[in-house]
Amino acid sequence: MPTTAELIDPATLMRIRSLEFRARIVVEGFLRGIHRSPYHGFSAEFTEYRQYIPGEDTRYMDWRLYARSDRFYIKKFEDETNLRCHFLVDRSSSMAYTSSAYTKADYGSTLAATLAYFLSMQGDAFGLATFDESLADYIPPRNRPGHLRQFMLALEGAPKGRSTNLVTPLSLLAEILNRRGVIVLISDLLAPLEDLGRELGKLRARGHEVYLFQILDPLELKLDFDGPLILQDMETEIDLHVDPQTASTRYLENLNAHLEGIREICTANGIQYQLLSSNEPLEFALLEFLNSRSRRSRSSRAHR
Repeated sequence: MPTTAELIDPATLMRIRSLEFRARIVVEGFLRGIHRSPYHGFSAEFTEYRQYIPGEDTRYMDWRLYARSDRFYIKKFEDETNLRCHFLVDRSSSMAYTSSAYTKADYGSTLAATLAYFLSMQGDAFGLATFDESLADYIPPRNRPGHLRQFMLALEGAPKGRSTNLVTPLSLLAEILNRRGVIVLISDLLAPLEDLGRELGKLRARGHEVYLFQILDPLELKLDFDGPLILQDMETEIDLHVDPQTASTRYLENLNAHLEGIREICTANGIQYQLLSSNEPLEFALLEFLNSRSRRSRSSRAHR
C-alpha cells in the first residue's frame, strides 16, 4: 500500500478530464506502493506480483501488466477461474451533489473505473449497469479490446435521472444475470431501505458475491454549515429552510439510523460494505475490494 504521503488527493485526481487516465493513475500508483511494501494483506492472485529479475523463468510473466505499465512483473499464481464482475452505478440526481469542485457521481464513476481498470489488467470480464429510478445503460461483462473504453464512456457526463430506486434495478439485474459472478453496487444509498434486503438477498441466494460502496459528501456526513440557509432536495427540487445548529442533532440521528440499517442488511446477507467520504483517496476502496475478495477466496477454498 502506498504511504499516506503518496496517496492521491481526489481533488487533484478529478482535475484530470480523462476517466481512464484517472483510473490508470490510481491503479499504477497502488501497485507501485504494494511492490515496495512488505504488506501482504490480500490473496495470492493479487499480492504475488513482483518485479522481474533478469534470468528468472519467464513463464509466469504477466504480459497484460507489462502492456499497461511498461514494466516486467512476475505473477506467481493464477486464480482457478476468471472473474465476471458487474458494476451497478447510481446515476440519480442526488449523486450530483457536491460541496467541492467535483460531485459524488464523479467520485463514484472514478471508483468504478479504477476497479474495472484493475480487473482488465487481470484479464477478468466486467460489465456495467447504471440506474436512477430504473435500470438505464447495460453493458454485458466482457474482456476484449475496446471494452474498457466503452465502459468508461458510459460513465462520463452528469447524472440525468431524477429519483433513486434501489429495488427495481436490483430486481432486473437478478433476472438478467444467469451466471454467478461479482456485483459491485456504487451509490449514495439516499433512498428508502424497504425491500432492499430482500433484493440483495436474492442476488446472494443465486451465488453472487456482492460488494456495496456507499459514497457520501463530507458535508452530508457532518452537516457543518456556519449559519441558516436554504437547501434544495436534488430529487424533488423542494426548498428546505435549515438552521444547522438546531437541525444537526436530528439530522445526524436520522443519518446514523439509516447507515445502521444498511449495515444490518449487509451483515444479514453476507455483503461486504464500505462507507466512503468523497474526499478519501480511492486507493482505500481498491484495497478494501481486494482484501474482501481475498477473504472470500480463502473461505471458499477452506470449505471445499
